[in-house]
Amino acid sequence: MASHSIGIEALMERAGWAVAQAVKTRFAPCRVLVLCGPGNNGGDGYVAARYLERAGWPVQVAALAAPRAGTIAAKAAARFHGRHVVFDQESAARADLVIDAVFGAGLDRAPSDEVMTVLASAKKRVAVDLPSFVNGRTGALLVEDSASRDVPDYLMSVTFVRPKPGHVLYPARSICGEVICADIGMPEDCVAHAAPDMWLNHPALWAIPAMSPDDHKYSRGVVSLCGGAVMPGATRLAAAGARASGAGLVRISAGKAAQAYRLGAPGLVVDDAPLPALLEDERREVWLCGPGLTPEEVEAALPSLLRAGRIVLADAGALGWADGVTEKLRGVSVITPHIGEFTKLFGAPGSDLAGAARAAAEKLDCVVLLKGAVSIIAAPDGRVMLNDHASPALATAGSGDTLAGVIATMLAAGMPAWEASCAGAWLHGEAGMKAGNWPVVEALDTHLGDARALAIALHAAAHGQV
Repeated sequence: MASHSIGIEALMERAGWAVAQAVKTRFAPCRVLVLCGPGNNGGDGYVAARYLERAGWPVQVAALAAPRAGTIAAKAAARFHGRHVVFDQESAARADLVIDAVFGAGLDRAPSDEVMTVLASAKKRVAVDLPSFVNGRTGALLVEDSASRDVPDYLMSVTFVRPKPGHVLYPARSICGEVICADIGMPEDCVAHAAPDMWLNHPALWAIPAMSPDDHKYSRGVVSLCGGAVMPGATRLAAAGARASGAGLVRISAGKAAQAYRLGAPGLVVDDAPLPALLEDERREVWLCGPGLTPEEVEAALPSLLRAGRIVLADAGALGWADGVTEKLRGVSVITPHIGEFTKLFGAPGSDLAGAARAAAEKLDCVVLLKGAVSIIAAPDGRVMLNDHASPALATAGSGDTLAGVIATMLAAGMPAWEASCAGAWLHGEAGMKAGNWPVVEALDTHLGDARALAIALHAAAHGQV
């Protein structure tokens, strides 16, 4: 087949050409130093140097080490006939722009001090694939004592075929600069053969049920929440998020604390009946337990919900209730911890947040949504979604309660737990961006309907349905 006729040497040629093109379109001609390692990343660098020199740019190459004889990187090096200089900080400091083609995503350990010193000496830096001290899988900075030393940042990173997790995840994201993803003609069957288990969240990857003329409140889904007496505000925020994102009916089970909720929105149903009586209604399949609850209130509700076979999203107080005894959460469908809650439940995640979330999901056999600047949604089967569709404006008290309500709505609409969590994170992030700077948490609700409509439209467009 024609797709198999594209060899690695041709792909390297296209990758180096793409780097040169990105540099030419974003910088005026200047003195360029290309730092080349001995592997394929260095090979890309030699090709880029050749194309920049051909375009009339003053280009030099500094090799950390020569490519192994007979490799395609060695062939690429042989085709560059320009000037070679010493791989040292003086060479880097003389250049106007340094292209880092030393290791790319090829390392899982800290580079030598020599490499870091040379990179730090550059005035401006561009990375081929990734900065050479970034773990492409985790986004960790592979720098010894990185907290105490200045880490060089980059104006641009030129990658190929697909972005790497390291381009999306912090802390690497903060130093990669503009990320250019070049199409180098990688055959689609090769991409598919890679069998990705991590994606960047987008509505093309999941489908929110659209409204239909015969909808009614129960077909759209019922969201039930456990309400407590001490912090009713958190439960009310979660309920508002559920209503604003399209739930057909939202009910708070508050028992003796019902009066604290009855001055809220008129469309919110508040129940004061005992929980066992409420569980007799099979239409109330999805429950949110945790926002605003004390450990005692969680103890009185969550085990009963699980015994009744309900779909449960556990957040906030429910996570604190399980602190030290994580197995108490077994049976829930989704948990939504922030990093502090996650650490108390599963231990410190270390530098591989996605790996830690994946392990936690497998351990509890539930979806784990680890909230952060880039939220990580991990499924028990190993799938991971990275959600960077969000705004710093979401860093306000109660935002997580709203998110829990949105996810509960997606669950009640019939979406599987992982897809519902991915959709909820995206919708919540879109609402945060629409809310602008410094919104109060209640402002998010007013944008959730538009966010849902946009997600449905983007999914339809991605699948040729419009």
